[in-house]
Amino acid sequence: MESPAKNRIIVLMMCVGVVWGISGFALVFDNQFLLYHLAVIPRELGSLPGVVGMPFVHGSWWHLISNTMPLLILGGMVMFRGIRYFGAVTFTIMLLGGVLLWCFGRSAAHIGASGLAFGYLGFLVTRGFYERSWQSIGVAALVVFLYGGMIFGVVPRNDGVSWEAHLFGLLAGMVVARVAFGLERNRQQALADEDPAGRDQPDHRSTSGNNREEHHSAHHRHLPLR
Repeated sequence: MESPAKNRIIVLMMCVGVVWGISGFALVFDNQFLLYHLAVIPRELGSLPGVVGMPFVHGSWWHLISNTMPLLILGGMVMFRGIRYFGAVTFTIMLLGGVLLWCFGRSAAHIGASGLAFGYLGFLVTRGFYERSWQSIGVAALVVFLYGGMIFGVVPRNDGVSWEAHLFGLLAGMVVARVAFGLERNRQQALADEDPAGRDQPDHRSTSGNNREEHHSAHHRHLPLR
């Protein structure tokens, strides 16, 4: 039986492989049709598929290569909590970041997976802030150490780089982390409220000799909440 860790690595590599496959096909065959139909062109209805298609196309081999390592490393940190978790976080970041870019970005063809990478960055750091567990804080600190310099990618520039995709991806990751934290906290609260162990447990005790009875005592146990 395959281990969960192995399955997660395989899924992560497959996802990055799909990005390489589609981007590589467009680059090798100079497929402008594919390139622009998966791009986000703000406020053009025909480019709405690019909201989720943008990360799968790149303008050059260097563009593709430079985005690969952040996707693998930051995506791997998200994947650490499971395949479904990774899928939900990734899709929501892509969707929210893409919609914001479509609404507020410059009128140009925005392509590449850097927005998703910035989304992972924002998600992992914000998750550490809200969860405040040793694991999440350690991951956030490692992310800042390795990729903290990426934050300068949200500064407006005119060199052909989509700083808006970076900015909205980062914001999307932060929002997704906050929402995910709230959902998990509500789930834990619901489990605590439904747990029968939280009800009163009477403890019947009697003593011999003087025929004395002690009052029944009830012990209340509460699950710790974060």
